[in-house]
Amino acid sequence: MRFLLSPQDLYDRSPHPPNPAQPPLPDHLSVNPRSPHHVAAVFEHDIGIRLNGKERFDVEEYCVSEGWVKVPAGKTVDRKGQPLLIKIKGTVEAFYK
Repeated sequence: MRFLLSPQDLYDRSPHPPNPAQPPLPDHLSVNPRSPHHVAAVFEHDIGIRLNGKERFDVEEYCVSEGWVKVPAGKTVDRKGQPLLIKIKGTVEAFYK
């Protein structure tokens, strides 16, 4: 059996080359607008986060240099209504979709 496309072609994991109109992705970024690490200009574009080679869709905050992401811990919230976050460590990659 011959394939016209290899499996690698179907699952290309290389991020797209940056568009000059897109701001560079910061080392530390948060979804929460109250955070000092929130950059609104970045969220005008679709971004993705890959942790240990697997794309995550529930990331609230990340730091590439320190190698961690923060994700919500289920449906639990604090007394101010903000989700409780847990820190997961690993290899973090941020990219534009």
